[in-house]
Amino acid sequence: MTTRRTDRLSGQRGFSMLEVLIALMVLTVGLLGLAAMQEFAILRSVDANQLSIATNLAVEIIDRIQYNPKNVLSYNGINVSTTNNTCPLTPVQPNGDCTQWRQRMLATKLPSPSGTVSVTTTGPVSLNQWLVTVRISWKGLVVPVTFTTVVSVG
Repeated sequence: MTTRRTDRLSGQRGFSMLEVLIALMVLTVGLLGLAAMQEFAILRSVDANQLSIATNLAVEIIDRIQYNPKNVLSYNGINVSTTNNTCPLTPVQPNGDCTQWRQRMLATKLPSPSGTVSVTTTGPVSLNQWLVTVRISWKGLVVPVTFTTVVSVG
């Protein structure tokens, strides 16, 4: 009776070296894929954070322009960055808005940020509607982020 039992066990030899190597290769490929996904997730998180900061900056200057609709044309041509500061000299409020916007932009963690504002008429002139376009970019961004809104005077 004991001979039968030992005969059955003698046919089982365990894992071969080839099976162990294949298992290790599958495990390695899985771990490398996991590491690549982690890097991708971190990069997309940084991108989302930067886009959120840019959106807040654009909304801030648009709100300032909407609060001062009589001087909407004074905001045209604003161009601020780490090296440039083109703000309207008069009236006082658009100048202050531009200066504060530049300071807030430079205080963010965006690398080398820059922002421009352009104001053009939209629709019939009698409606006093202005299309305000805010463009924000920073180092590492492929395409500048553009925000637009319509401001009505009256």
